Amino acid sequence: SAKPLALSAEMDVDFADDKRVVFAQAWSLLDRWYADPNFHGANWPALREQYAPYALAARTPQEFGRVVSLMIGELNSSHSGFNPPRPPTAPRFVTGRIGVDWDTATYERTGRLRIAEIVPLGPIAVAGRVVVGDEVLAIDGTAVDRTTDADELLANRIGKRTVLRIAPHGDAAAPRTIVVLPIDRSEEETLRYRAWVATRRAYVERISGGRLGYVHLYDMGSGSLAQFYTDLDVQNRARAGVVVDVRNNTGGFVDPYALDVLTRREYLTFKTRFGYDPPERTSLGQRALDRPSVLVTNEHSLSDSENFSEGYRQLRAGPIVGVPTAGWIIFTSNTTLADGSTLRLPSTLVRAHDGVDMELHPRPVDVRAENPPGAADRGDDPQLDAAVRELLRRIGGRR
Repeated sequence: SAKPLALSAEMDVDFADDKRVVFAQAWSLLDRWYADPNFHGANWPALREQYAPYALAARTPQEFGRVVSLMIGELNSSHSGFNPPRPPTAPRFVTGRIGVDWDTATYERTGRLRIAEIVPLGPIAVAGRVVVGDEVLAIDGTAVDRTTDADELLANRIGKRTVLRIAPHGDAAAPRTIVVLPIDRSEEETLRYRAWVATRRAYVERISGGRLGYVHLYDMGSGSLAQFYTDLDVQNRARAGVVVDVRNNTGGFVDPYALDVLTRREYLTFKTRFGYDPPERTSLGQRALDRPSVLVTNEHSLSDSENFSEGYRQLRAGPIVGVPTAGWIIFTSNTTLADGSTLRLPSTLVRAHDGVDMELHPRPVDVRAENPPGAADRGDDPQLDAAVRELLRRIGGRR
């Protein structure tokens, strides 16, 4: 019977030969599989002749990778690229995050770490007894000043008991101690994102007089779809309409499932004796919003969120507000080359209902609304203002 054997081996890499083979492989794969046979107007054979001398003269894998990437860039295509194999790296320290933003002006002036913002549900927020304006004096007994690298003190502290000495409002004469469990960067970014969603939801509730709900789709992945379902169920059942926001959505694959929820209509209601009369579809597990909605997009809505925007328009789910999407949608896959490099292979065009290739053709909006620089700092969101006005007008309501 077969059994695994432990082996160790060495391999000699001939970079001079590898780069010749890999360059030819990358060019040939795109020549065969690139979705647009006209290569977005580029002369693909001529580009091979133009870039081959530079690729073969490259002295390092990184330099070679830049040359190949420049050649691919001539296609002016999204979802494309080339990545050389990563060299072995020494173990690196991962910095724990405690869920705060520092007051940079205070640090530059005095060298003290003053808290400018606390991330909701982050380690500092959970620990309690800390407010904006407090200062961190020490981390695990090491004093913090201008010469201290706080990130180094938090290196490899993720999930580990970490003691902070805090000066309330900068008063070092009356310090107190708190204990936190630092988290990683991804967890902190998720908490920041959910806090941003909460502020947008509160904003829509305030300017609509409580009539409208709000949901945001972070991306078009399965996790975001599940959160979309939850937010619709929890936040928006008692609203007259819903603002659906896909700004800064980087895409994925779930646009049909999200659209289904927004475009289905209820047709039966279950009557109970207890004051709750649920619609049949939702009661049986097939979600249907069955409320008017408005979609908000911007120039950073790309890939599958553009499919979502196109479907939203074609299915007449509601008006689209904001600015046109990125025009950055073509289906792609990864392939591994002879030396371990990876090549993104855009192999499938996405055509809109009118037959237009959606790559390089942003999805339009019905009501154009910009978010000018400085609006967020003032607490304003003109795109949500416009979306709320449009939806209230359609459902016959006022702020």
